Amino acid sequence: MSISQAISSHIPYLRRFSRALTGSQAGGDAYVLATLEAIVADPSEFEGADDVRTALYRLFLKVWRSAPVNDHVDDLDFSADERGAHRNLEAITLRPRIAFLLSSLEGFSTAETAQALGCTVEEAGALIDAAGKEIANQIRTDVVIIEDEPFIALDLQTLVEEQGHRVIAVARTHREAVEAVARERPGLILADIQLADGSSGLEAVNEILGSFSVPVIFITAYPERFLTGAPPEPAFLITKPFGVDSLKAVISQALFFDRKSHRKEEPKSSVPA
Repeated sequence: MSISQAISSHIPYLRRFSRALTGSQAGGDAYVLATLEAIVADPSEFEGADDVRTALYRLFLKVWRSAPVNDHVDDLDFSADERGAHRNLEAITLRPRIAFLLSSLEGFSTAETAQALGCTVEEAGALIDAAGKEIANQIRTDVVIIEDEPFIALDLQTLVEEQGHRVIAVARTHREAVEAVARERPGLILADIQLADGSSGLEAVNEILGSFSVPVIFITAYPERFLTGAPPEPAFLITKPFGVDSLKAVISQALFFDRKSHRKEEPKSSVPA
């Protein structure tokens, strides 16, 4: 397979990343074009690369850093929501911002982020963590945890509070979850699927989402239970045992981009009564 064939499917996502990093569609596309020109001029960057996508982003960042001006912003082509997110993004220190975009926007693992940035895995994890803390300083929120395992709930609470958020309730059952959310109206929910009373966290969250929309992150050892087509449709799903860095990144992503979950209504029957 040629290099052009290998990287072609990644180009639309690289354009998205470049646009988010530079703040303008024209500027972002210019950096992507410069990256492609660099590949044509010297394809050695990809020789022996185990991961073409990571190599592509690593070369892009090399090209981006070599440019004399990286701070031009022209947000006329952004929607209102995009402009708000970009203003938040600009407030994050540059290197953590790049790590955050790689991990949250592009779905890179911490190891892949490290490869793209040319640093150690530990350094990449620290950058992602720093971005999460900076984001938390911008958009601190109250969190409800729906989890029946005490040790896991404690781990989640510690992780959330380390990011600057406040855990206002830990619910172990469907009823506790619904009552806690109705009482506290949190800005984020972390939910397990299997609850202590034998009920489903999916059902609890779906009932909650009938009243208002809120970002929800499901943390479960049973991801296959989301393959049934039943509501709600998860925006964020973390599989147990979860990695601390990946969960921090997902929390930051959910709050930063304000990706709320919504209750999925059952389709109405077309059969006449």
